Amino acid sequence: MELELKDVSFGYDEKLVIKDISFKIERSELISVLGPNGVGKSTLIHCMNRILTPNSGSVRVDGVDVKEIPSKELAKMIGYVPCSSSTTFPMSVADTVMLGRYPHSGNRRTDKDLRVVHSVIRLLGIEDLSMRSFNELSAGQHQKVMLARGLAQESKILLLDEPTSNLDIKHQMAVARLLKNLSRVKDIIVIMICHDLNIASRYSDRIIMMHEGSVFADGTPDEVITPENIETVYGVKCEKTMFEGCPHIMLCDSCDEALNLADGEHLAQED
Repeated sequence: MELELKDVSFGYDEKLVIKDISFKIERSELISVLGPNGVGKSTLIHCMNRILTPNSGSVRVDGVDVKEIPSKELAKMIGYVPCSSSTTFPMSVADTVMLGRYPHSGNRRTDKDLRVVHSVIRLLGIEDLSMRSFNELSAGQHQKVMLARGLAQESKILLLDEPTSNLDIKHQMAVARLLKNLSRVKDIIVIMICHDLNIASRYSDRIIMMHEGSVFADGTPDEVITPENIETVYGVKCEKTMFEGCPHIMLCDSCDEALNLADGEHLAQED
């Protein structure tokens, strides 16, 4: 399956959140979307799955504009895992994951639906949570269940808004590794918003870095994760080393000093 964005812009009133974004994904891979808060990362993926309609430009799946695809059919093509929030469901974990099967079977539950739900629950190692109420879970457990629901959708394109949020470092790595393996084994396009540069660098096949509502850099981790790009986009200085063939970023002492000074000035102004 192929995903293409061409000159996509979206905004409210006259203020654009994202502008003239174009890129094409032609093979199964794990792609991380990076950038500081407020740069338009979530807006971008919401335009991809038609939660938002671009003001201009187009999003196409296999050459067909998503605006022309019926909602149920689009849900079979594009799955979405939202960022963890306070939203809860008064139902069991198994039933919450089963919601991912709705585009395929509606309100019916087929034997295949049950097999798929059982498979993704086992894949994420949350069998012990199956019969617990979703409302009773921790934020990290919520995130895993929402990921399981997205995987149960069995779409060929999977969009994830900060799938590693609320997870400790061990589980962040496990989820990122799982997504990379899924892209290869299941032959799907996986696009995730990520704030951890080193997690993204280690597991992504491709990185799209955003700056001021546009694509600033697009390429392999080694091409995109550079001290120059990070200073421009994030406003911090860093050093880059290579670890096991992947770029690794370390903040410079001068950056720590600048941040401490800025925090001190801010507190002084409040006093």
